[in-house]
Amino acid sequence: MTTFLIASITADGLIARHPHHLADWTSREDKQFFVEMTKKAGVVIMGSNTYETVGRPLKDRLNIVYSREKNYEGVEITQKDPAELLKELEERGYKEAAICGGSTIYTMFMEADLVDKLYLTVEPVVFGVGMNLFNKEFDRKLQLESVKRIGENAVVLEYNVIK
Repeated sequence: MTTFLIASITADGLIARHPHHLADWTSREDKQFFVEMTKKAGVVIMGSNTYETVGRPLKDRLNIVYSREKNYEGVEITQKDPAELLKELEERGYKEAAICGGSTIYTMFMEADLVDKLYLTVEPVVFGVGMNLFNKEFDRKLQLESVKRIGENAVVLEYNVIK
């Protein structure tokens, strides 16, 4: 199974101002890229804070939300180990999964060495302070696969995770 991390980051490397910050600061082109990539994957995996900023299940995709205390209609709730979850998805016939945030979920999958690619849209804004892409220290080497300009001022960086 191929697993990719997809995120929008500010020019100073942040994914949000705080855990409940809406992604209203990202460009229309980034939102289109996100929809295209996640529909192609067929599965989106996110934490409950990220799901709550979205506010509803993403159409035409299996929505999996990591949550201990909440249930959401139209999504699958999990607390499974990332490797176990991906193995189960593969057994169900899925070939690709998109890890959609937030930083706890991104960190969990990267720490487990389960991410094959990163798609990072760099938007032309700075927050100064806020939430990092990851929330723990670890080392992973990346190889730049492509840089694609979207819209007037944003770029998508595609990285392969070197294993």
